[in-house]
Amino acid sequence: MRGKRGAAAAATAALPEQQAVHARLEKSARPDVLYATGVMRAYLRASLPLQSLRLLAGLLPRAPRLLATSFSLSVALQACGSAAAPVSVGAALHARALRSGFAAADLFVRTALVEMYAKAGRVDLARDAFDEAPLRDVFLCNVMLSAYVSRSEVAEARKVFDGMPMRDLVSWNTMIHGYAMRGEVGLAREIFDGTEDRDSFSWSSMISAYAKSRRSKEALELWREMHAASIIPDCITLVSVVSACSDLGALAVGAEVHRFVESNRIELDLKLGTALIDMYAKCGDIESAQRVFDRMPEKDVQTWSSMIIGLANHGLGHESLSLFSKMISEGMKPNGVTFVGVLIACTHVGLVSEGKKYFRSMNEVHGIEPTVEHYGCMVDLLGRSGHVEEARQLIRSMTFEPDTIIWRALLGACRIHKNVEIAEEAMAKLRVLDPLGDGHYVLLSNIYAQANSWEGVAEMRKTIRRDNIQRIPGRSSIEWDEKIHEFVSGDRLHPRSKEIYRVLEEMMDRLKQAGYKPMTGLVLQDIDEQSKERSLAEHSEKLAIAFALLTTPARSTIRITKNLRACEDCHSAMKLISLVYDRKLIVRDRNRFHHFSEGQCSCKDYW
Repeated sequence: MRGKRGAAAAATAALPEQQAVHARLEKSARPDVLYATGVMRAYLRASLPLQSLRLLAGLLPRAPRLLATSFSLSVALQACGSAAAPVSVGAALHARALRSGFAAADLFVRTALVEMYAKAGRVDLARDAFDEAPLRDVFLCNVMLSAYVSRSEVAEARKVFDGMPMRDLVSWNTMIHGYAMRGEVGLAREIFDGTEDRDSFSWSSMISAYAKSRRSKEALELWREMHAASIIPDCITLVSVVSACSDLGALAVGAEVHRFVESNRIELDLKLGTALIDMYAKCGDIESAQRVFDRMPEKDVQTWSSMIIGLANHGLGHESLSLFSKMISEGMKPNGVTFVGVLIACTHVGLVSEGKKYFRSMNEVHGIEPTVEHYGCMVDLLGRSGHVEEARQLIRSMTFEPDTIIWRALLGACRIHKNVEIAEEAMAKLRVLDPLGDGHYVLLSNIYAQANSWEGVAEMRKTIRRDNIQRIPGRSSIEWDEKIHEFVSGDRLHPRSKEIYRVLEEMMDRLKQAGYKPMTGLVLQDIDEQSKERSLAEHSEKLAIAFALLTTPARSTIRITKNLRACEDCHSAMKLISLVYDRKLIVRDRNRFHHFSEGQCSCKDYW
């Protein structure tokens, strides 16, 4: 409230002439209508609609002709809408407009009426006022469009849009924005493609729609088109582009956007700065994320949380917890997201007692009630470190129903520690919560195989076939030559496929000479050993690495993004690749980052 009063006082101070006229009008027995309307309009322009209405209420008893012109009436209606006045006040002004004939004859008044009802949240009355208009220009139609879009009634907005005799850029942009907000990306693109003279808002809305829908490739393609068209982006566009880079692991494009921001001296506000930290962290460049964080003049809880989570996901658990301590010492209050990062930090470096302490402190010290996500982190922390039974007991103590993520975390722990009994309990829950989740069945198959329970493995295969469970293919992507190149296991669709497989064969031979032994026990298909070796060799991340060895300079860092957890065989192979080829590999899988160098991984084989 203090901030609003301060802003109002500053705006009022900027209107000394109008304030003086206001004072004279209040003292006058017969206030001048023209001056009064001018002051009301000045208040509106200064974002002080309530002052405008107060002046109107004070003068109207002595100046009944104050609302006798269409101009003064439209100003009063605009003030009513902007001040969020009761609908009854607007309805009284509507009645005056009807009696005077302005409601029918004057488009300014009619447009102000529609806008006033829309701002009051009465889109039904706004539509009635719109339908009663004998003539409709593009401005009136745009107000009605905006009213529907603001309430996510895009189908109704489309009817108005299709019925407009003329449209301007605002019309097109409103529809793009409406569809984008609802996630109807195809329809948004249809409108976008039909827009002849696009401005930065058109491009921003469409790029944002793609980014929010995780259609990140299209977002970056559109960004390149926008750049080629010499359209200057705003901060909202840049945040969307950076978010798309985060999703794809497109570090080169993200860094290019950052250079654009710096060279054009664009202010690094909280949203853009935080988005850059998140992008660099998710693209494997934690050092650049730290530099952006350190240079930000102002940080909020989202900024701190992004850096804490980034460090945690890179296996820098101690650094992450140290930053959390600094955050607290600087008086910044953490939120639930912050504690997700703190618990992930403990999980990735096996800090069990510390994780328990932070988990308890959420409620006891910071007044934050743990959510299902925090419990999931704790189950993961306990399970990975071998406390599988304690993880099960924690789930049983929860005051709300555990979700798929929690049971999946417990199942994953059972795979690491070969606990068939608890794995079967977790699987029974997962079959109810997510019966088509292919990963659960694969995990349990692996657990059965480790325990030499081949009947269990056969049962899992039978279930997968019977229930027609579709396996999500492992996908690995790598950025090269300003494009994202994606591979799936056994992929032969890449234009350079023959060269990639030649390099792959050479790579596997060199690895075997260095001591690599394929973990054929991970292949649960009923095929011979040679076929199992070939299946492992053609995993998506190995194809991506072969492509990198083919296309990138010697000794340069290879960065790969994978949609699933890295398998043990690929993890073992990548450690050797870093040694044999003298390369640093940074691999982002579903759970964390792995930094491979000189035959070692940053996770220390704990992931």
